[in-house]
Amino acid sequence: MHFNPYGGTAAELAARLVNADPETDLLEVLDAAGYKPLGSLDAEQAADLRRWIARLAEVFDAPSVPQLNALLAETTSRPYISTHDGRPPHLHYAHEDAPTDERVKAYTAAGLAALFCEDPQRIGRCARQGCAVVFVDTSRNGRRRFCSPRCSNRVHVADHRMRRSA
Repeated sequence: MHFNPYGGTAAELAARLVNADPETDLLEVLDAAGYKPLGSLDAEQAADLRRWIARLAEVFDAPSVPQLNALLAETTSRPYISTHDGRPPHLHYAHEDAPTDERVKAYTAAGLAALFCEDPQRIGRCARQGCAVVFVDTSRNGRRRFCSPRCSNRVHVADHRMRRSA
């Protein structure tokens, strides 16, 4: 499925941040996701972004309009059209000069909100018991239940074995 940049890429960044090891440097996670332009994060900004990530994790459990509106209201979101780095005109939700944590918050909140408006069923958490991985469902039919084929296979094999033993 093709998403607009905020519904797809930004929501996928939210999932990457939620899934990242809490000990991993947040700038490394942002860089690996292709989030540009990168800035710096001081200790206070990193701590604030970690609190934000915990809030994003709640969205993947049960996204709702009030929850997403609250996230949007907390950002310094001021949409405008940008044409940086030779790219065609596209929307930004925080000024390019804003601190990195503020830009990430506006970007991920807008992305999850856009995805929710497009199809709220595409925001999910793995259905395998014990797996906490979140995902953005980009499958064609939008019926994804697991974070990976590995988790899916584990559940289906366990179900099969249970049926056979019964």
